[in-house]
Order: sequence, then C-alpha cells, then structure tokens
Amino acid sequence: MNLRIILTALFLVIISHVGCHSSKELENLNAEDRYQLAKKEFDDGDYLQAIEDFRVITLQFPGSTVADSAQFYLAQSYYHRDQFILAAAEYESLIRSMSTSKFVPQARYEIAMCYNALSPTSDLDQKYTLKALDAFQSFIEYHPTNPLVPQAEEKIRELNTKLAKKEYDSGVIYMKMENYRAAERQFNFVLEKYHDTEYADRAHLSKIEVLVARKRFAEAMKEAERFIERYPSSPLLERVQSLKKDIEAKLHGLAQPRGDSTATSEKTSPRIEVK
Repeated sequence: MNLRIILTALFLVIISHVGCHSSKELENLNAEDRYQLAKKEFDDGDYLQAIEDFRVITLQFPGSTVADSAQFYLAQSYYHRDQFILAAAEYESLIRSMSTSKFVPQARYEIAMCYNALSPTSDLDQKYTLKALDAFQSFIEYHPTNPLVPQAEEKIRELNTKLAKKEYDSGVIYMKMENYRAAERQFNFVLEKYHDTEYADRAHLSKIEVLVARKRFAEAMKEAERFIERYPSSPLLERVQSLKKDIEAKLHGLAQPRGDSTATSEKTSPRIEVK
C-alpha cells in the first residue's frame, strides 16, 4: 500500500516536472517556431489551443514575419468554433493594423461570411443579413478581380432573396387582414427593390389581386398586361392570364349602358289606356 502511494507521488512529480519543462520550452520558442506549432494545432482541428498560441504570437511578436499569418489564423480558429462575432473582430483587426498583408482580401470576404452565418431565417430580424450584404459588396468594391467575387455575388443574390421573402410575406399577411393599402405598398417595395429575385413575379401577381380587391380594375388590367410582357416564362403566367379574363369581364360589365328607365318600364309593363 505504501509502495503504491510512493509510486503515485513520484508519477505526479514527474508529470509536474515535464509540464514545467514544456512550458519553459514554449517560452523560449521564437515567433516562427511558435507559429508552426500553432498552425499544426489548427490543421489538427485543435482550435481552442491554436487560439491561445496564435494570440501569444500577435501579442509578443507583433513585428514578426508571421504576425499577419497568426492574426488571420486566429480569426479562422474562432470561425471554425462558430464564434462568428469574435472571428469578425479579429479579421477586422488584421485589416486595420496590417493593411498591406496578403491576407486582407480573404479577411474581407471572411467578415462577410461571418455575418452570413449569423443571418437568420426570413421571419426574424435581418440585422446580420444587412451586415453580410454590406460586407460582400465592400469586398467586391475593394477587390473586383479577386477569384472569390463570383461566390460573393451569389451570396448577395441569396441574401437579397431572403430579404425579398420577408417583405413579400408581410404583404401576404396584410392581404389576409384585408389591409390592402399596406399590402400594395409591400408588393410595390418588392418589385422596386428586389426585382431580380424569385419573389418579383409573386409580388406582381399579388399586386394585381390587391387591385382587384380594391375594385381598381383598370389598373389591375394594366398590371396584368405588364406581368405577361415582363414574365413570359413565369410559372404564375396561367394564373395571371386567367385573372386577366376575369378583369376583362368586370370591365365589360362596368362599361354596359344602364339604359333608359322609362323605356324599360314601357317594355316590361302594359300600357294602360285612359278612356
């Protein structure tokens, strides 16, 4: 029993000595060697430890040749841990303090990706969606020839579609509430702001339906004709064409003369002769 206690104590002393020795060895590493250690941790997926070691480099060796690399991969480590706000802050720090670094274009793109990851579904607040849009557009403006530009443009289309859906769904809710004025305003906004998204033809159809509900048949007819011209391949085309026929019928009915009431009375009632 005593032997077991002695061996356990000896083992703990050895472990403690090795730990102290490893710590001292780390303290003596130069910036490049410390970076290689941190990069290996990053490549192995040990992002928490990589964050600690990249942070040491950025604080202790800010003027080293690997300072910008350490700053970039520090941000990347946060990104891989889904800590997007912290990641965005570290990318921004690189851009701000190391503006000539080769990592700056990638950092701008990654900032946009951080906000994109935080962008929620269309029914929730779209603060981060708007931030992501601004960041992707900023990336394209600063680096128009970067190979990542097509991906940024695709992300912009996706984010705009999400915003269009939010506005369109609000219009649909107003329609159900029979608040047609507010609904028309929402659908007009979609048509003006998000005309290049998949919600444009839906908004246009809904606008026609709103005008019909408000008995503004002449305007509804013009919008139906405009829809057919603008969206000839839309899956909603048949619905609009059918709606257009209904509108034509209503306009035709309104255009029918009411006739002379006296004449009608004479036709339908026998003449009474006074003798």
